[in-house]
Amino acid sequence: MKRKWLVAVGCLALVVAPLVLPDFYTTLLIYTGLASIVVLGLVVLTGVGGMTSFGQATFVGLSAYTTGAISTTLGWSPWVTLPIAVLLTCLAAAVIGLLTVRLSGHYLVLGTVAWSVGLYYLFGNLPFLGGYNGISDIPPITFFGFSLAGSRPSYYLIWAVVAVAVVCTMNLLDSRTGRAIRSLRNPVLAESFGIDIYRLRLPVFIYAAFLAAISGWLYAHYFRFVNPAPFGFDGSIDYAFMLVLGGATQVFGAIVGAFVLVVGKMLLQIGLTHVLPGPVHWDQIFFGLLIIGLFHHARSGILSARRMGAASPDNHEADTEDTVWIPAEIPCRFSSSQANALAAQPSATLRVEKVSRRFGSLLAVNGVSFDAAPGQVVGVIGPNGAGKSTLFNLIAGTLSVDQGEVWLGEHCLSRLSPHQVIRHRVARTFQHVQLRPGQSVLSNVALGAHWLGRKGFIASLLRLDRHEERMLKARAMAAIERAGLKDVAFADAHTLPLGRQRVVEIARALSASPSVLLLDEPAAGLRHQEKRALGALIQQLREEGLTVLIVEHDMEFLMDLVDKIVVVNFGTKLCEGMPQTVQSDPQVIETYLGAE
Repeated sequence: MKRKWLVAVGCLALVVAPLVLPDFYTTLLIYTGLASIVVLGLVVLTGVGGMTSFGQATFVGLSAYTTGAISTTLGWSPWVTLPIAVLLTCLAAAVIGLLTVRLSGHYLVLGTVAWSVGLYYLFGNLPFLGGYNGISDIPPITFFGFSLAGSRPSYYLIWAVVAVAVVCTMNLLDSRTGRAIRSLRNPVLAESFGIDIYRLRLPVFIYAAFLAAISGWLYAHYFRFVNPAPFGFDGSIDYAFMLVLGGATQVFGAIVGAFVLVVGKMLLQIGLTHVLPGPVHWDQIFFGLLIIGLFHHARSGILSARRMGAASPDNHEADTEDTVWIPAEIPCRFSSSQANALAAQPSATLRVEKVSRRFGSLLAVNGVSFDAAPGQVVGVIGPNGAGKSTLFNLIAGTLSVDQGEVWLGEHCLSRLSPHQVIRHRVARTFQHVQLRPGQSVLSNVALGAHWLGRKGFIASLLRLDRHEERMLKARAMAAIERAGLKDVAFADAHTLPLGRQRVVEIARALSASPSVLLLDEPAAGLRHQEKRALGALIQQLREEGLTVLIVEHDMEFLMDLVDKIVVVNFGTKLCEGMPQTVQSDPQVIETYLGAE
């Protein structure tokens, strides 16, 4: 509620500002609005999606130069040049993105710096773009014959665009696509639940460039002059600084960061020029010290959750009891004909046939074979380093198979990537808990149902995905209730004890409506009563015909639960059989259970 009041007061202040402030301060707010549009794209790209870019100023410049050159050379209206400038910028972003979004870490950063510097020098060396002198006499924007050349008309147009960009960005993050974007920081998690990370990274990259292009178009027709100076590497650094300053994962942090940097630097420059002598840029020194002090007390930015009282740093999804619609009957599949066809197929036997995997000279898994039938719970045990987790990842598609094959009925899974394996209804948990920080249990569990939806990027931006979103969250809520987590459905998942976080992972896998469930040490960290509840849940899944494969160290928990045990040691299958048979096997006793 406090946050809503702050937003309302801020909007009112922005509406009144040009009516009471001098033109100088109105111009500063125009600079803030233009920068905010660019930084909103960085919130999605860098803050939420984890892809660092130092080239957004170049996209602003590409759009500004395109509209400026066409409107001055051909005399076309700015409204005609708008789609051309935006389309050209997005096409450039698509080409650059295809070359860079597969990079990660510092390689991605260096890639964005490289093309940013290259395009900057291109702007300054092309004669028809005016060289380093730029393009002047760009016509202003007109609206039904009324010129928006003045500060106040341009102010309201620019901030209206900011408002639309804020709404669209919040729509995007409050959606199935938004959950997928948040998971991009953990590629293994994302792909395990049906997200093709490289196909998603590209539209995110283009969306950030799209907002930069809108800002560039407004910039060119407001200032009516463009030259390369604002669109170089320094400009991109400023945008990145605004992002971190306001709060990298906060939508409204984009506006706050832009305001603090633009207005703060200008006011310091004016104030310190009359106080401190000499050619030294005292304003930059003082502003840098202020920023360092801020980061010491609010590393998540000015709009950090602790300072603003928000539920979480990046909680744009409104997960409350009032917003989750739970129908009386939830369809098993509702997304596409392919998903419906898969759901109609009967459960099939999981077969692992002579699977091997080598890491350099280490043979981690050596010709392991076994099968798990529908309605059967199979345990995989062995000492530490036996190859259990590697075998598990080979089945889930996280690791590729060197030799052998994994089959589910008539479908070979061993050549598929994880986001394709989930479409054969094979869901998994992780040995080390993989939950998205700062998000509710419901939001984390809803990620498991991602592959069941089909609404994409554009539908999410325009909020045309609401029916599907309600259905996905309804399925997630059903999985939460099934796992006994209804009392914490709207709590931050990372505030739960480790044992309950593992149950959240199981609920996430169940929301994918699997026919095969892969559980990696599910009982680790659970208390006695929680283990009993987990055992009862697995028994129920068995009765419903699911195939459950468990890697576990807790032998007491496992022996009373499974139908069959596979023992591996040094990557090789030691034996396979009923729990009682395995317990009495001399080799198992010696290598794993311990000889007397």
